[in-house]
Amino acid sequence: MELKTEQLAAQVQAGPLRPAYLIAGPEPLRVLEAADAVRAAARAQGVSEREIFEAEGNQREPDWAAMESSFRAPSLFASRRLFELRLPTGKPGTEGARIIGEFCANPPGDITLLVTAGEWSKKHGGKWSEAIGRIGLVAVAWPVKPHELPGWIEARLRSRGLKADRDAVQRLAERVEGNLLAAAQEIEKLKLLSDGEVLDAARMDDLVADAARFDVFRLVDAAMNGQGAQVSRMIRGLRGEGEAVPALLGMVIKELQTAAALARAGNLAHAFKAQHVWDSKQPMYRRALQRHDAKRWDAFLAQAGRVDSIAKGRPRRGLEPDDAWVALERLLLAVAEPRAARLLAVRG
Repeated sequence: MELKTEQLAAQVQAGPLRPAYLIAGPEPLRVLEAADAVRAAARAQGVSEREIFEAEGNQREPDWAAMESSFRAPSLFASRRLFELRLPTGKPGTEGARIIGEFCANPPGDITLLVTAGEWSKKHGGKWSEAIGRIGLVAVAWPVKPHELPGWIEARLRSRGLKADRDAVQRLAERVEGNLLAAAQEIEKLKLLSDGEVLDAARMDDLVADAARFDVFRLVDAAMNGQGAQVSRMIRGLRGEGEAVPALLGMVIKELQTAAALARAGNLAHAFKAQHVWDSKQPMYRRALQRHDAKRWDAFLAQAGRVDSIAKGRPRRGLEPDDAWVALERLLLAVAEPRAARLLAVRG
């Protein structure tokens, strides 16, 4: 039976761990929080060892042989183990499907398998996912639809001990534009800043300010997530609000530097730790790294330098536009969509 991620989180808190879980879908926050619920339940039930299997470097798939060997080998340090299998594409392939199926046919008593995937549709499922469903739980993290977002925000506010009237909830829904991670971050900020009173629209506006720092986070996230239309819309909004390009470039360059470092890394899991990338942002980087190689990220960084020169009135020779906002939009559209890289045709 397919559950909502919130239902799965409630079930793992209420009873003993199942042998296997599959949490998949295009909504990263829901996948992350459901997986966190499984991890928390495992810790509470005495599971002290965790192994992670995912594609590393130029590999397109996890090391299936190592995973199969670990299934068979007893732990030297813990009586119970949590194995995490991360499948960004939601497709284990023939070998992975076989190994998962064999695990589910005779699950070891000391192992709980947690499979997470960033993509999911009816085409992704198969015998391997059905096998997980027979011995465990399957939850799909579908995006929240626009008409569902106010209800999701209201429930999230209540879960954090906050109350807001309908207009305030609607104002926050408009502010985050369907980005659940942004909404969750804002609600955590509200928890710190609110005075315990019911939030109305005016108070929501005061606490959820149109700060450039927050907007540039969302702008860069949109580019990294491949949301070109949202990039253009947010660029227009920031420009209309009178923001300055140099004030935004610091965060843009920081994110590009992180992506460039990750693209050059051989072991992505270790690189995430070295670059201090939170679990909640790792799916975003994985999607971006699938679109561009290390050479392209270096080119993006070079182009960011050109944007900075244009913004400061020192354009370099070449084909750059003389408008820093246009140059910044072209850069971020190229990050979002490989086909837009032709917009960055410049002469060094």
